[in-house]
Amino acid sequence: MKSAPPAPTRLLALLADLTPLRHSRAYRHMWLGTLLSSIGSQLTTVAVGLQVFDLTDSTFSVGLVGLCALGPLIVFGLYGGALVDRFDRRKVIVTSSSGLFAVAVAFTVQAVAGLEQTWLLYLLVAAQSGFFGVNSPARMAILPRLLPPEMLPAANALSGLSSSVGMTLGPLLAGFWVAWFGFAGTYLAEAVLLGIALSTLLALPAMPPVGQVRRAGLASVLEGLNYLRTRPNVRMTFVVDLIAMIFAMPRVLFPALGAVVIGGGAGTTGILGAGIATGAVLAGVFSGPVSRVRRQGLAVIVAITAWGASIVLFGVLVGFAGHLQGSVDGSGPHWLLWPCFAALALSGMADSVSGIFRSTILQTATPDEMRGRLQGVFIVVVAGGPRLGDLVVGSMADLTSESIAALAGGAACIALVLLMAGLQPRFLRYDARHPEP
Repeated sequence: MKSAPPAPTRLLALLADLTPLRHSRAYRHMWLGTLLSSIGSQLTTVAVGLQVFDLTDSTFSVGLVGLCALGPLIVFGLYGGALVDRFDRRKVIVTSSSGLFAVAVAFTVQAVAGLEQTWLLYLLVAAQSGFFGVNSPARMAILPRLLPPEMLPAANALSGLSSSVGMTLGPLLAGFWVAWFGFAGTYLAEAVLLGIALSTLLALPAMPPVGQVRRAGLASVLEGLNYLRTRPNVRMTFVVDLIAMIFAMPRVLFPALGAVVIGGGAGTTGILGAGIATGAVLAGVFSGPVSRVRRQGLAVIVAITAWGASIVLFGVLVGFAGHLQGSVDGSGPHWLLWPCFAALALSGMADSVSGIFRSTILQTATPDEMRGRLQGVFIVVVAGGPRLGDLVVGSMADLTSESIAALAGGAACIALVLLMAGLQPRFLRYDARHPEP
């Protein structure tokens, strides 16, 4: 009888597969740049939310930050995807990264000048979102040009890990950085990190378009959307993620939880923000088995259902915190902060697993000449869904409470995702060995 492998060997098999980093120098440099820019962008995301709440004392106003980002993200995400399919992808990445750096400098300047204008913060968030909408599709679309198909699940796990580490460190640093150095110091830190990340992109090779090249414009965008209309498995990856992010993304609640329900102020906001990312980091660290999963559509449905259940648990815990403490007396955060953190970490693990397989399905089931446009739709969904979720969940919290908003959102996520799985059984049968769009 064949003996089981020793425990250390089994543990190593669970760890992230580093083969893509060893295989491609260009991917290695881009991975580092993604890590640095992710930390920087999270510093600003948390700082803007705190600054808007500080100016308005309104969770709804914090939610409007997401709405201001949504329009530019949709427009430039879709148009940016067309640019990626039309021009050298390296040039698109470098140009849009330079724009993100310029916006970070503008955030710093407004804070140093003490302008304290909510409309200006909304405007800068919109500009940042527009550049991000062009930058992200380009980064994702070049992966199949840098790596063979069998390495894509591991590469997506590693890319998610770098983003998740940034999303963990960024909110943690931001909460305390704002308390120590103010908004200006936090925005300046982002500008420095984005400047360094920009320099890492110089290692990327030229990436001219291949296949049939279309002029970037409305016709090209519509061609990509029409292609998506005829590809049910790829389309399903977008639909289920939108459900999860619109109904069950709780981050807009964090400033109010820190100020009123749990206590601890900016520090609590940073800890809660890092909870989801901490789970994503753990999922990335132990992502070794992802390359062996064949039923990737089923894996997406299971992961998003787990996300919704974790947010329901978070809502229950927030309700207990509000019931037991009622209001914050300045003595520090409620002890339920840490169970809340754990629930958010579970949600982050589930979301990371979903993202790995959704990205892989999109990359393997889409031809190269369409990848930029489909990645543009992907980033509109991935980044735009949470922004819209900020508005939906923030409005629900203002009408009811933070606890009810999380509970109702998580339950709605579970119900709608299971409904979609029943309506699209082909997605549940998706096999990575025979990718069908």
